[in-house]
Amino acid sequence: MSNIPKEAKAAVLVGYNEPFEIRTYPVTKPKAGSALVELIASGICGTDIHIHRGKLGIVPPKVIGHEFIGKVVDIAEDDAKKCNINVGDNVIISIACPCGECLLCKNGDDANCVNMGVTNGGDPEELPHFHGGFCEYTYAPIQNMVKLDESLDPRVPAIFPCPGPTAIHAFKLAEQANCHIEKATTAVVMGLGPVGTFALIYLASLGIKNIIAITKGKNDQREQMAADFGATKVFNTDVVSEDDVKQYVLDITGGLGADVVFEASGAPSAVPFEMDLLRNRGVYLVPGQYSASGGIEIQPQVITFKALHIIGSSQYSMCDVKSYIDFLIANPQLHEKMLALGTFYKVEDINKAYEDIAKGLNVKSVLVK
Repeated sequence: MSNIPKEAKAAVLVGYNEPFEIRTYPVTKPKAGSALVELIASGICGTDIHIHRGKLGIVPPKVIGHEFIGKVVDIAEDDAKKCNINVGDNVIISIACPCGECLLCKNGDDANCVNMGVTNGGDPEELPHFHGGFCEYTYAPIQNMVKLDESLDPRVPAIFPCPGPTAIHAFKLAEQANCHIEKATTAVVMGLGPVGTFALIYLASLGIKNIIAITKGKNDQREQMAADFGATKVFNTDVVSEDDVKQYVLDITGGLGADVVFEASGAPSAVPFEMDLLRNRGVYLVPGQYSASGGIEIQPQVITFKALHIIGSSQYSMCDVKSYIDFLIANPQLHEKMLALGTFYKVEDINKAYEDIAKGLNVKSVLVK
């Protein structure tokens, strides 16, 4: 118990669009089947922004956040043997708790479990208090932890701990639908937040010839970042018209259109434009529309006449987290550039982090102890 503090801080969501409250709670020994993990880094995801704005139906008070990376400080001996994770190991934690019993779980698709639970849904005023990612310590079910390789700086996976598996899962769904993204010649990524940025990185790793990144809101640093990570062309639709972007795509594809479009903007208004960029039999991956942000009008005949593959993807599985870690280990040349994308804040400075996010100042905001 010597490494376990008596108390620790958590940033508590107390109301929509209201400042988080920093509260102190006692730290207790983990129950059987779970581990106590000390914060190294916990990212602020776009989903956390939607929750704070009341877009996803999460009812306060809550300790939200789901991108927790930390060091195990207490775990029962039997549990350590079961999961091969010991005190002192660095881990990345998933909050998803699929039921294991529904049709989708039994068919190997637990990312889309219809009875999905989460580890961060508890009341912070009740034991064990620390349920989510916005805290100095958290409790994780042993089956929800992936051990990080000792060679890996744990801050590196903290840059894309949810966006990475999210993008990877979308690409896996495409593969399962017999849509081989690695054979694409031209890919478009719409939106250069964390999900879009990792998708760009992943597409570049496949050696795709043309990778077009599209963003909105003038941000020279973000546009240069996209180029540095492998975008062959970057467009800002505040500067260049959608018609000009479409014409560029047509020009470089001999009038066909893009093989694949990856939606990561979260803007409903982007959907018709993105569909219009695709070639016949093009692949439209849609992990970015993750909140109730209003409806749009589309021309459904475009789907018919282009025979589009439209693949939605909202969650990811533990296997995708492992694939993300494997990707990082296989690509050490990316680590330094990825770390440069992070802006780090103490847990007690979370409201400053949210203010900076609202101003568009950061690519990735991360809480640290």
